[in-house]
Amino acid sequence: MHELAVCEAIAGTVRDRARGRNPASVRVRIGYLRQVVPDSLVFSWEMVTAGTDLAGCGLVVDYIPAVVACAACGARSTLEAPVLMCASCDSVDVELVSGNEFDLASFDVTVA
Repeated sequence: MHELAVCEAIAGTVRDRARGRNPASVRVRIGYLRQVVPDSLVFSWEMVTAGTDLAGCGLVVDYIPAVVACAACGARSTLEAPVLMCASCDSVDVELVSGNEFDLASFDVTVA
């Protein structure tokens, strides 16, 4: 379960950026092609942060679908499987528009 390692990396980055402030929530953007299971990520986050300075800090996951733009027919397709192919004309001459994201989008801190 690589979600645990992902959460450890997110927690480390949040600690570095928070600079002693108390994060209340963290928002991440994860693309479909990153093959991260959102529920497993949230579960792992709770395990990683329990009993630490980030305990109680929520993790919000924005799951970004994989979308391709077809050079052959101009269609945009949301992928149902991790195969880069146009759903309209079956062309593989496509460009990935979204779905490869892995971003720590933001975090909110409490003000004392």
